[in-house]
Amino acid sequence: MNKEDKIYVAGHRGMVGSALIRRLNRDGFHNIIFRRSAELDLRNQKAVNDFFLTEKPDYVFLAAAKVGGILANNTYRAEFIYDNLMIQNNIIHAAHVNGVKKLMFLGSSCIYPKMAPQPLKEDYLLTDTLEPTNEPYAIAKIAGIKMCDAYRHQYGSNFISVMPTNLYGPNDNYDLKTSHVLPALLRKFHEAKEQGLSEVVMWGTGNPKREFLHVDDLADACFFLMENYDEEGLVNIGTGEDVAIIELARMIKEVVGFEGEITHDLTKPDGTPRKLMDVSKLEKIGWKYSISLKDGISSVYEDVKEKFNSKSFA
Repeated sequence: MNKEDKIYVAGHRGMVGSALIRRLNRDGFHNIIFRRSAELDLRNQKAVNDFFLTEKPDYVFLAAAKVGGILANNTYRAEFIYDNLMIQNNIIHAAHVNGVKKLMFLGSSCIYPKMAPQPLKEDYLLTDTLEPTNEPYAIAKIAGIKMCDAYRHQYGSNFISVMPTNLYGPNDNYDLKTSHVLPALLRKFHEAKEQGLSEVVMWGTGNPKREFLHVDDLADACFFLMENYDEEGLVNIGTGEDVAIIELARMIKEVVGFEGEITHDLTKPDGTPRKLMDVSKLEKIGWKYSISLKDGISSVYEDVKEKFNSKSFA
């Protein structure tokens, strides 16, 4: 990428998209284009085609998606598969038609089978059944990977796919109905502290293990791969280290300064027992994460205290 290249960040207002813009700006890339959803419905093929025809971006980061945690994925199954398929189909095809130099498609670690061996290697894709609670979302993301590979094979399009692990950071979602586990716990512990509660109730046993990556590290990895990776298939982006959810809860409890107890609602599902990325491929290409989990949580908590206290969680 050159400084004068026009770069389209789809999903610029989300946690990932905003981190990508911060990373691009840091290296002097300022010819960045984006549209609010009110201005451009990415599910509308004609609208997307007209946008690409008019703007002619050189590079595309496809970070736009309908996302959520276990509850949202399992409740809005039709929306998760329809919206995500439409968004990625329209952008990937328009990028091909309009001669985009390179496109990066961002997926999710939920593409891997529920009981896949750990850590998750890229070639475990489509080797077994998916976790049922987020299957519609996962299928959409798998379709995006295969679409990028198909356009590369048939048309020579330089479209690449990356699969981030669980993310957290600035502009995260703290709505308890749709959020992921880390921001949900952060909100719960903060509110419990502010309200003087004696306990925080967490879903399930707390035994499942998860990997967490600060979104600024993800953006740095995406920038690196956009400049250094040009192959089919996918690349995992993560830390290569995981933690039990109960240990995550204890870490957040310490960062927040909550002095009560942690209890468990065993009627709620645990989800996939473990999801740890094998990041050896990424490390061989030349990138490794730099923000530790505790440091990352601490910085996020400092950033969002004002948001919490103003009751603005959306």
